Amino acid sequence: MSQYVPLFSTEQARAIDRAAQASLDVSEYELMQRAGAAAWRAVLQHWPRAQRIGIACGPGNNGGDGSVLARLARASGRDVVVLQLPDGAPRNATARQAFAGWKADGGAVGVFDGSLPAVDLWVDALFGIGLAREPEEATRRLIEAINASGVDVFALDVPSGVDADTGNVPGVAIRAARTITFIVNKRGLHTGAALEHVGDLQIDALGVAKSTFAGHARAARVVRTSALAKWLPQRHRNANKGDYGHVLCVGGDHGTAGAIALTSEAALRSGAGLVSVATRADHVVMLLARRPELMVRGIEFGINGTRASEGRTSEEMGGFQALCERASVLAIGPGLGRGEWGRTLLAAALHAGKPLVLDADALNLLAESPKTKPLRDAILTPHPGEAARLLGITTEEVQADRYAAVQELAARYGCCVVLKGAGTVIAAPDAKPVVIAAGNPGMASGGMGDVLTGVIAAMRTQHLLAFDAAVCGALLHALAGDAAANKGGERGLLASDLLWQLRRRANP
Repeated sequence: MSQYVPLFSTEQARAIDRAAQASLDVSEYELMQRAGAAAWRAVLQHWPRAQRIGIACGPGNNGGDGSVLARLARASGRDVVVLQLPDGAPRNATARQAFAGWKADGGAVGVFDGSLPAVDLWVDALFGIGLAREPEEATRRLIEAINASGVDVFALDVPSGVDADTGNVPGVAIRAARTITFIVNKRGLHTGAALEHVGDLQIDALGVAKSTFAGHARAARVVRTSALAKWLPQRHRNANKGDYGHVLCVGGDHGTAGAIALTSEAALRSGAGLVSVATRADHVVMLLARRPELMVRGIEFGINGTRASEGRTSEEMGGFQALCERASVLAIGPGLGRGEWGRTLLAAALHAGKPLVLDADALNLLAESPKTKPLRDAILTPHPGEAARLLGITTEEVQADRYAAVQELAARYGCCVVLKGAGTVIAAPDAKPVVIAAGNPGMASGGMGDVLTGVIAAMRTQHLLAFDAAVCGALLHALAGDAAANKGGERGLLASDLLWQLRRRANP
């Protein structure tokens, strides 16, 4: 089995839909009937006690799917309410055929007038992949009414109002308890604002063989949890610490020792053979007391942000360069600061010729002095705000199309980029984006990114290529976060709660 589940754009989904009709020698209406039947099976499985079902049908094929579902539900003895928008009559032949079938069976159609009937379940069959802009006023009011109804909502193909390409929600969107998507998995359902609306996601291929997808390149991929076992195999009995690399963690300016402490301990817990820390001299005792397995070196080439004598600078920088030479991978940024101390260490790290993981203030400093040439063997790990600074755009623009943002960063810096957030996305110049389908809202707390930096650095030093290290590290981090949340809930989850879980999950 592949390590990845393919994801497709809406353009690709439509092309595959046409290819499926040709290869199966079936009509568009036949596929619509299969979609409605698949949706009805899902209703029976997940809402078997729903006796009164409301179905909001739009004017396109998504509405046609809803009409087929309505007929099947009515035939089973359910009380079915079909609701349309004031101008929601079917607009294409296939949707009209499905709607006519509902009417021929004696089904009634209501028009949304601002209020909703009482039902046990609402089915969203308004727009599916057909809406990638802010809904118009009448649609907005219907979506808001359904969301406020107090009953579960089941979305067909895509929750209406969610951009199936990007995951963006430009206005309002259906908040579904469950979504069934048809034939192929749409990439927009797996990242960003979409995750607030999709609920539990299932896919039904409608009998379309995988061979039908041949020739249609995937737009992105979701990594399977089982991939960890491939990337993190059981260690040999005669292994030694040198086999698993040496991570040098760089950061922790005055007052931010905790950041580099989390990074370095995460690297240890994720399997790095050796971990060193280059930090402010004031932090050495604290870091060693917290984790004696670390090798900690105080680097002081300036006082209060100003340079010391050239001799002292040369001596301390020589010590830092020696640390870089001994390391396999440099993880720099957590608590680094944006003063002279941090700038000097970043400049030295960029010229060290070693694989890099850059986070936090290393990214902010990079944004202040953009590089024109590609970074050598680096992994950048920005959150949306840092990504916006690196791209010179707003955070809202990054979130509006996370795929485009991470791919632009990968192209601009010539390296692997991990765009953190709900549905973390990883991209590289020569690879299709990968989405992490794990993690939880409790991880939106200070220090989580510092832990991720250490995890990815540890993966990189355990002989994984940069892209694989980024994907494996992000997946391991997210799964550790989920395991920690399961122990005591999401609210109040601390970055340090992940450390023990990292060790458990790094031994699949």
